[in-house]
Amino acid sequence: MELKRALEQHIAVFGESGSGKTVMLSSFYGATQEPYYLQKSLFNVVADDIGKGNKLHRNYLGMRDSARLPLVTRFSATSYSFSVKLKAASDAKAMKARAFDALRLVWHDYPGEWFEQAVSGPEESQRRVDTFKSLLGSDVALLLVDGQKLLDNAGEEDRYLKSLLTNFRNGLLSLKDDLLVDGKPLVEFPRIWVMALSKSDLLPDMSVFNFRDLLIEKACDDIDELRKVLAGFVEGSDALSVGEDFLLLSSAKFDAGKIEVTKRVGLELVLPLAAMLPFERHVRWAQAKVMPGKVAENLLSGAGALAAVLLGGKVKKPGPVGVVMSMVSLLLTKESLDDAVKLAGDKLKVLNSEALAKRDYLRATLTGFRIDLENGEKEQILLRSKR
Repeated sequence: MELKRALEQHIAVFGESGSGKTVMLSSFYGATQEPYYLQKSLFNVVADDIGKGNKLHRNYLGMRDSARLPLVTRFSATSYSFSVKLKAASDAKAMKARAFDALRLVWHDYPGEWFEQAVSGPEESQRRVDTFKSLLGSDVALLLVDGQKLLDNAGEEDRYLKSLLTNFRNGLLSLKDDLLVDGKPLVEFPRIWVMALSKSDLLPDMSVFNFRDLLIEKACDDIDELRKVLAGFVEGSDALSVGEDFLLLSSAKFDAGKIEVTKRVGLELVLPLAAMLPFERHVRWAQAKVMPGKVAENLLSGAGALAAVLLGGKVKKPGPVGVVMSMVSLLLTKESLDDAVKLAGDKLKVLNSEALAKRDYLRATLTGFRIDLENGEKEQILLRSKR
């Protein structure tokens, strides 16, 4: 979690070739440019690279207007940065007092081919390593399970899942020596690995609980082996979540000669997940004392400031004793951090309404993200770990 004037969160998306990564990204961005989205949202999503943004928007329009899927990309490793620009500013003095006043999402798309086949030579091998290094700052990683391949292997889903997870695990192992300097584990590394069902529209009767149960029944041991491999990359491996969070995703509803881009599943949760899931999880890990000091310093660098925004300044500052952790950017009592992490239900809605009434759009956006995650769980699209 990097704090400048913008709270910058990185999300890494992993999936085999054909699992829908490009379609998903295009649908995510294209929908934010639609008039209905612009009218109802408190913010605009702006691509920091205009050229990349236009290509994603073109992909989306091709699906919407011509039922044309984006061209298949192979060995294409691209990062996309999106600024979340609030439509109206709050009181200038109040905004200046905050550690951040804007949000940014960086989306890393890792080529699936690099987990499915050997690289062609030293140059491609180095490009693969460099690409992975570029996403090490991600707090959240999505590992896509292809809904079409689950259908193709109905009754024998374990065969597909074993192949997917084995390829992914072996691909990570092949990178390990190049990523770990002198074999030392990494402080900065994706620590929340969400299992996400892409093309979930093909399995309309599958809830997120059905998806979780399928993975546990058919691939429990393989997920555990993946967790062990990932634990070998990080310092403080107890602060690691692999296969504990689950998400359903669909970029559109696909019919013969028609793509209904408004019928999406889960993509509206990408921004809330990237912004809020790390905050919730990192503070809980700190409370459970599972993070070494260097890891805690890295993961909690923005937690205090984020908590202060969520609570609208209704925080208790610590006295001479009782500081939660000196590395938290805005020192708060343990009670205040607990209050921010546990915000839920009616209390969360009240804070959101207060923020809207005061035109505090940053707080309204962040509390709105928390509400979105709650709604995702109620709709059985999202399942968050309780750890």
